Amino acid sequence: MDDDRWLSRAVELANRSPRSSTAFAVGAVIVGADGREIASGWSRDVDPLVHAEESALARADGDLREATLYSSLEPCSKRASRPDATCTSLILAAGIPRVVIAWYEPDIFVTCEGVALLTAAGVEVVEKPEFAVRARAANAHLLHGPRP
Repeated sequence: MDDDRWLSRAVELANRSPRSSTAFAVGAVIVGADGREIASGWSRDVDPLVHAEESALARADGDLREATLYSSLEPCSKRASRPDATCTSLILAAGIPRVVIAWYEPDIFVTCEGVALLTAAGVEVVEKPEFAVRARAANAHLLHGPRP
């Protein structure tokens, strides 16, 4: 699997996210065992509340039990807008066995436990911190500006 290629694509997709003072800009890509892209999405791409992983999963067809999900940010584990549809729970429900992230969600809006919950459920989680600077850049307005 070409983790660098696909995580780079996820980070690029994060830059398409409309900026928000109350949510991160995130990109996500789902890749099959054959190395082909199954689906992708970014924050707020189809509605103001949709998360990147949620969007990609909604577009994905077929069996995802051998897929890898790439996300520019740790998948959410708490969510005010859709409490019963966190990205972590959606990934688990889809049966995705592997998740690659650029960085852990900072404690700006909630304390995220996505990686811990995925790992506890048997999902392999890989962090590639060399992508974190680029992923954070899409969220500079949240990290360096006034907090909501």
